Amino acid sequence: MSKKELIRSLKFLAFSISAGVIQIVAFTLLNELTTWSYWPCYLIALVLSVLWNFTLNRRYTFQSANNVPKAMAQVFGFYCVFTPVSTVLGSYLADTLLWNEYVVTILNMVANFVLEYLFDRLVVFRKSIDTNDLSRKQSAR
Repeated sequence: MSKKELIRSLKFLAFSISAGVIQIVAFTLLNELTTWSYWPCYLIALVLSVLWNFTLNRRYTFQSANNVPKAMAQVFGFYCVFTPVSTVLGSYLADTLLWNEYVVTILNMVANFVLEYLFDRLVVFRKSIDTNDLSRKQSAR
């Protein structure tokens, strides 16, 4: 792995941690302050973290100048698969098997981190990495 790719991976990790904080805080507030079951709390928290994570990673991690609607549509496609699977599985684990909701949420977050990095790196930003104005300014130095 090159130094540049290592730095890219560490940026993704840092932004994912910040998105994770947003997700767990939102989930906690919804889980503790409402009487909702697991899935709506998880789903709302997930959407908030995805929007945050996409925005920061597109700009700073992958430094992509690609078409934002196209990139968002691709990420949306990823979440059209990930969200139902993780929501149904999470709901089954938390509501049926009575696993702790926070353990289930953290397991979903780890799976999301790994799968989203691979999808973003290999699909969404594959052909547009280091093409935005930030990348050009760094290259000019």
